[in-house]
Amino acid sequence: MNLFAIPNFRAFFVARLALNIASAMLVIVIGWQVYDLARATMSQRDAAFLLGMIGLAQFLPLFALTLVVGYVADRVDRRVIARAANVLTLVCTTVLAILALTGGVTMTVLFVVAVMLGVGRAFAGPAISALAPNLVPRDLLPTAIAWNSIGWQVGAVLGPPIGGYLYAVSPATPYLVAAALFAIGLVALFLIGPVPRPAPSPLSPWRATLEGLGYVRRNQIVLGAISLDLFAVLLGGATAMLPVYARDILHVGVGGLGPLRAAPAAGAALTALVLTRWQVKRHVGVTMFACVALFGVSTIVFGVSTWLPLSLAALAVLGAADMISVYIRSALIQLHTPDAMRGRVSAVSGVFISASNELGEFESGVTAAWLGPVEAVVAGGVGAVVVTAIWAWRFPVLRRADRFVAPPVSHGASEAAIMIEQQETRA
Repeated sequence: MNLFAIPNFRAFFVARLALNIASAMLVIVIGWQVYDLARATMSQRDAAFLLGMIGLAQFLPLFALTLVVGYVADRVDRRVIARAANVLTLVCTTVLAILALTGGVTMTVLFVVAVMLGVGRAFAGPAISALAPNLVPRDLLPTAIAWNSIGWQVGAVLGPPIGGYLYAVSPATPYLVAAALFAIGLVALFLIGPVPRPAPSPLSPWRATLEGLGYVRRNQIVLGAISLDLFAVLLGGATAMLPVYARDILHVGVGGLGPLRAAPAAGAALTALVLTRWQVKRHVGVTMFACVALFGVSTIVFGVSTWLPLSLAALAVLGAADMISVYIRSALIQLHTPDAMRGRVSAVSGVFISASNELGEFESGVTAAWLGPVEAVVAGGVGAVVVTAIWAWRFPVLRRADRFVAPPVSHGASEAAIMIEQQETRA
């Protein structure tokens, strides 16, 4: 069956593509402005520290709201949540555009907007992640995940260079274009029709939230997959230092920052396109761990490189390896999570992913302030390889995962309870 023959999936894909291009543009422009403003009065290490702080500013709302947004995503129409969160992001981008036109963008403004963007992402992430499996039949879910990843990665490929080149035209231009893309994404979200919704949990909000946390803790496949992403990317977050590399190490300026930021997404997008045709069908656990280790090695190569072509190649391999591991982790988590709990599990997964990204940027900024940018990136890559080895030993059920098969559900028992029981038995 052609996925794009399904109207809801088609609208969802358009929304993801537009929103991801705009988001990627915002990331590169805000990061460059923070570093550029800081370098006017600070040393390289102090400016790198502020790059980490802007990541922390986006992470804190995600962390603080995790339990709330997970419960909401399982109780409220997920389409409504995604639309409301996108409206907030659109407003933030429009404010930045107006301030850029009037010359009013300051460090304080950038940090306040970063916090508000974190709030929007806190609600949008679990809602969109939990919504996606409701749009297609379960047997098409791995293929849908691959196409969804293409939408994300294509946006990540196009957004950075577009943002960089538009910023060279004027500081306001990328914000204006991003606002238009967010508007397109909002329209596409409104085109998604009604989808199946899980029955509301009879538990109180607090008990329902604890149920979601307990499920993640007890399900070794879900816990292992989520936490592996957290610690590997947290340590191997080379992308946070890209403004430093573009300006002070590779000496390619804002024009070179776009390609550097796009290189990981380019490798990931090409890999995702391959995965839509040739899926990983056997030894998915071993393949995932191997790709996370390759991610760490590529980070090390990028860290020591002073030659732009080698740096771009290392980032592309990094993105390709990360794409395969994300594809496998996403499929396993979705297949091993009941629909009635997907909002809460997606919220927990979202805060782990955000921690690995935004908190990873903070970690990279702090480490760069202590050791230097190059040493911070190399140490992070080594750490990612070490974490991969530890997790492969600590979560044998994840390492032994062979195929994308959902656990069977016995008659009369809850899907969640059966999955927990099976994973505990296998472990």
